Amino acid sequence: MKRAAILGFPVEHSLSPILHNAGYTAAGLDDWIYERIPCTEKDLPRIVSQADDSYRGFSVTMPGKFAALQFADEATERARLIGSANTLTRTEHGWRADNTDCEGIQAALDELIDDTVLPTRAVLIGAGGTARPAIWALGQRGITHLTVINRSDRRAELQSLVEHFGLDCGFTSFDDDIEQITMAADVIISTVPSAGIEPHIAQLGHAPTFDVIYEPWPTPLVVRSAANGHRTVGGHVMLAAQSYSQFEQFTGIYAPRDAMRQALEAYLS
Repeated sequence: MKRAAILGFPVEHSLSPILHNAGYTAAGLDDWIYERIPCTEKDLPRIVSQADDSYRGFSVTMPGKFAALQFADEATERARLIGSANTLTRTEHGWRADNTDCEGIQAALDELIDDTVLPTRAVLIGAGGTARPAIWALGQRGITHLTVINRSDRRAELQSLVEHFGLDCGFTSFDDDIEQITMAADVIISTVPSAGIEPHIAQLGHAPTFDVIYEPWPTPLVVRSAANGHRTVGGHVMLAAQSYSQFEQFTGIYAPRDAMRQALEAYLS
């Protein structure tokens, strides 16, 4: 039996097993199984280092993404640049860290942005862990102007990413004129729980919107943006797309994308 698992705390509600196990079934990998393992940031080095050879890889959710990068024997360039990892893959050299969250956000942006539009201005709500792969994806997309809206000024933590992509980046709080900022944006990415921004929803929903939240759905921000005539995409797109590369790194075969996403959407519906 070959295994992979999601590490996190809490982890019992993770939907990653639905995606990966659906992929195993579709690909005929009858000797593979994907599990949930409760794991704090402090526990991660012990759990991964003691995993037997049947474990080929681990998906990592909070609070272990920073610990995963620090623990790994090697890391991809994007994981080092983002500063965290959601993927650990066993190799002949030890454990390799990667960050596939950025692929998930890229997929969401692909569905959100019209091919005929060349976006240049983006608004990022929140400056936590998901903000990092979001900036990476926006930089890859060709965004040149970024405004980060957050309750506290965390520009120092994001500065290396901003500088890598040469972004003209401003940081602001919810006390500023965020309605004017969002009305000038080509795309909005929200990485925060809905409750934290609910008092400001009317000021935020003025551009195509990707909300990383997928449950409950739709979020108040998505409802407002859609009511204003803008495209919207939910976090289920990111969740599915970030799993494809994980699947391929763990198993060494191409991920059955359609089957995996259909399984997730069927569960959520």
